Amino acid sequence: MGLGRIWTIARNVFFEVIRDRILYLIGLFAVLMVAATVLLPEVSAGAQDKITLDLGLAAINLLSVIVAIFVGTGLVNKEIEKRTVLVLISKPVSHLEILVGKHLGLSAVLAVLIALLTAIFLAVLAINGIEFPLPSILIAIGFMFIEVVLLTAVAILFGVFTSSLLATLLSFAVYLMGHLSQDIVALGELSENEGIQRITNGLYLVLPDLERLNFKNEAIYGMELIPPVPELVTHLLYGLVYTALLLAIAVGIFSRRQF
Repeated sequence: MGLGRIWTIARNVFFEVIRDRILYLIGLFAVLMVAATVLLPEVSAGAQDKITLDLGLAAINLLSVIVAIFVGTGLVNKEIEKRTVLVLISKPVSHLEILVGKHLGLSAVLAVLIALLTAIFLAVLAINGIEFPLPSILIAIGFMFIEVVLLTAVAILFGVFTSSLLATLLSFAVYLMGHLSQDIVALGELSENEGIQRITNGLYLVLPDLERLNFKNEAIYGMELIPPVPELVTHLLYGLVYTALLLAIAVGIFSRRQF
């Protein structure tokens, strides 16, 4: 695997996505946060600090997920539809290098996006005198990044063998079901039906458990509560290993496609 070729592909993806005005989302987020700090004191009685924290973290998460899925599904799919993928695979570059490079390029965009959104979020909190547990918030946002890196791999996987629209819908379905996977298992147990329980347990094993990467509630309501380091490391490894597995599957499918 050539690191130079991967770097070139990642750099091209990074600047291509930036040129698509994806960072205009930063302006939208800033307007949202300013509006929230102005309007929330009028409609909430004493709970505006918690609501502002919740709203800010939720907005960072939602905007990054939208970018990961909408852009990720098109990274390979658009080149397949336009047949420009033939130019790529005709060069001395492997399918693995193409997908890893594209994944790293979009991950870099998401890192920049989340970092800038976080800076705006913390600045708004500081300017308005809202107390916040900085370590817990940074941990929650760090795991948001791991989540969108995983979702980028999901989007690339679906984009390799389906249309852009279907890949987008499937990626959002994985996102929603990934956050509900534990509830799906609990629902299966309540049914007391062995067939349904096997299906729900199978879904839990196949789908990523995205709640393992969700520390927003700890950051908002736990204040200074920080999860134990071994727990954080376990969840981090879970997200990275799952991402690598998805990319490996995507490479396997991509290498067998006939163009």
